[in-house]
Amino acid sequence: MKLAIMTKSTFFVEEDKILTALFEVGMDNLHLHKVGSSQLYSERLLSLIPSNFLSKIILHENLSLINEYKLAGVHLNNASDMSPEGYKGVITRSCTDLNMLKNLKKKANYVILHNIFDSIEYKGEKSSFTKEQLEEAARSGLIDRHVYAMGGMGVNNIKIAKDLGFGGVVVCGDLWERFDIYAESDFKKVLTHFERLKKATG
Repeated sequence: MKLAIMTKSTFFVEEDKILTALFEVGMDNLHLHKVGSSQLYSERLLSLIPSNFLSKIILHENLSLINEYKLAGVHLNNASDMSPEGYKGVITRSCTDLNMLKNLKKKANYVILHNIFDSIEYKGEKSSFTKEQLEEAARSGLIDRHVYAMGGMGVNNIKIAKDLGFGGVVVCGDLWERFDIYAESDFKKVLTHFERLKKATG
């Protein structure tokens, strides 16, 4: 099972250092997702990450940066979103509706199925599916290696996603809650927890 990490929704001072350290200990799929962010801030963050790690980053916003920084791919948040003109590389997509999943899988390298459990990063986002709905989606082949589970994903429930046949999980809040962006500079807890996530998905 693949492990993808999604950034916090906001930028913070130690971010480039933590992301670089995570890459150094084996993170190989990062989704750079900064809701409504300025391109300037995304460029600054990307410029601070060693160039040999940039090919492991999927970009959610400011997609025009994809070629300048030679990133891994682009993520399209909505079914109607289009990739940059002329772009032929990796595309990932978001989905919150099982009825749309089959069609979206045809248009992406993998699809992130959102809100499997209650979100940790976004407190108001609750689970979108019952256990029975997910089991039926797994039985019918809707959930497969091209679908990644997101929403409340962490060490304690990765096995559930694995048993359902998801090809990967996308972890956000479960990792970032280990670091207080306003009060801490030591991010050893983040690295230690990432190792636990790797072990759980391995």
